[in-house]
Amino acid sequence: MSDKIVKYLGIDWGEKRIGLSLGDSENKIAIPFKVVIEIDEILSAVKEEDIDEIIIGEPLAMNGDLTNKDKYLFFLEELRAEVDLPVKAFDERLSSKAADALSGDKKTKASRDAVAAMLILQSFFDRNL
Repeated sequence: MSDKIVKYLGIDWGEKRIGLSLGDSENKIAIPFKVVIEIDEILSAVKEEDIDEIIIGEPLAMNGDLTNKDKYLFFLEELRAEVDLPVKAFDERLSSKAADALSGDKKTKASRDAVAAMLILQSFFDRNL
């Protein structure tokens, strides 16, 4: 087993906003990072934060069907083409609902999108690391 600490970027993709979170394989704790709008902002975060792997929420309906399928798959394909890193899709069902319970008001808490990204990444850690 490698001693290298892997740095992760969690993504909660949305058509209007994209929530980001950070975490690593040593602490296995995800934290909200920020909300962006464009893929270039994600690429900057990947570089600035020295990210090794990306975990993106897969927008699944409760029945397992992919929602916003065409736009999501286009975004995912574009992201994978732009980064030379593993990009793993991870079930994000109910992450936005859970984020609503945690995000609070605008002055004191992280945004809903960044909290949803944190929940996606934390779920990945809990199930895989």
